[in-house]
Amino acid sequence: MVNLSLLSVFVPTFFMVSLTPGMCMTLSMVLGMTVGVRRALWMMVGELAGVGLVAVAAGAGVAALMLRQPMLFAVFKGLGGAYLVYLGFMMWRSRGRMAIPLESRETADVSRLHLLAQGFVTAIANPKGWAFFIALLPPFLDASLPLAPQLAVLVAMILAIELTCLLLYAGGGRGASRLLAQGGNVRLLNRIAGTLMIGVGIWLALG
Repeated sequence: MVNLSLLSVFVPTFFMVSLTPGMCMTLSMVLGMTVGVRRALWMMVGELAGVGLVAVAAGAGVAALMLRQPMLFAVFKGLGGAYLVYLGFMMWRSRGRMAIPLESRETADVSRLHLLAQGFVTAIANPKGWAFFIALLPPFLDASLPLAPQLAVLVAMILAIELTCLLLYAGGGRGASRLLAQGGNVRLLNRIAGTLMIGVGIWLALG
């Protein structure tokens, strides 16, 4: 198990880092705006799966191997970033399934699988996430104790904190969308969300 004194440092440290605006948090806010918090949960499931995989890989030393393949990694995150830029462009034009419909009787329609994949790819293709876990996890792992139980506890706490922050961002995005929609500014809301999505895509591709 993990030392309780270490956990008392780990929890606030990771919470503050997770709460800081980043690609995944921005994506959660955008989806809160466009598809709602409940629907955005599917993206969060994918994102948490990706974060969990990255955390376990970092703790097991696989992350170092991934970062030694810069070309493959660059292609992967470049494709993911380009797709997010495309989605943002479509949202900016109030088109595509991710955009908020201009007619109030319509609802945004995006598949669960699409949202799952979007969250997973964003988490996996984030090089800062890999680097962060490589730097953060080792100090909280005791070499004299079995690795698996320690990783299980830390990853479980990471996912709980990450989910809390994702929900906060999605809720904030949903609140903003309701305020703008009440004023009939759905097109403006689509452009704000689309611009943020394009920013996330560029961040992912070039970060």
